[in-house]
Amino acid sequence: MFAVIKTGGKQYRVNQNDVLRVEKLDAKVGEVIVFPEILAVGGDAGLTFGTPTVAGASVAAEVVEHDRDDKVIAFKKRRRQNSKRKRGHRQHQTVVRISEILTGGAKPSKAAAKAVEADEAPAAVAAVPAGELDVSNLSLISGIGPAIEKKLRAAGIVSWNEIAAWTDEDVAKWDEELALRGRATREEWVTQAKELLAGKPPRAKVDQAELASGKDL
Repeated sequence: MFAVIKTGGKQYRVNQNDVLRVEKLDAKVGEVIVFPEILAVGGDAGLTFGTPTVAGASVAAEVVEHDRDDKVIAFKKRRRQNSKRKRGHRQHQTVVRISEILTGGAKPSKAAAKAVEADEAPAAVAAVPAGELDVSNLSLISGIGPAIEKKLRAAGIVSWNEIAAWTDEDVAKWDEELALRGRATREEWVTQAKELLAGKPPRAKVDQAELASGKDL
């Protein structure tokens, strides 16, 4: 038996025990999730198409791991303008193993299964006491990537405390010295640092996932 599922705006043809990569899901490793949007189901009894989905059909899968796809490079160059730009991006993905293809409204064998709806809102991240956080993890401030973090550390800025204490004059100073191009003001680094120290979750969803897992994603 096979099924065609829809998740993350894409469609996948799956069989039992297939391992596939899908757009990142809000689920923990080892958790059983259910894909409710089944566009077609095929087997010995023939092929059933949904209108738009097959009633009573679902696919259960176990989350194997979360990782990222190969880096994609976008390079733009303007002839005779002395202008070029290079950007890299690695898409976050979730690796799942298909455990069951269910029909007739059947439930997955593991009772702890969690439904993954197409419009599911991300779960709220609970506030964590600042004493339990790594205040030196500058990357949890939205807008600070690896390159900027390296610049900040080279300048002796190694914790949220130092950024939270910045005045407007400090922001202007570091913006000029480190060529931040207004990012500190635009991304509200000072406010973000204060929020993190107060125990609030990071603003970016990927940083919330990193905080929850305790790993560098």
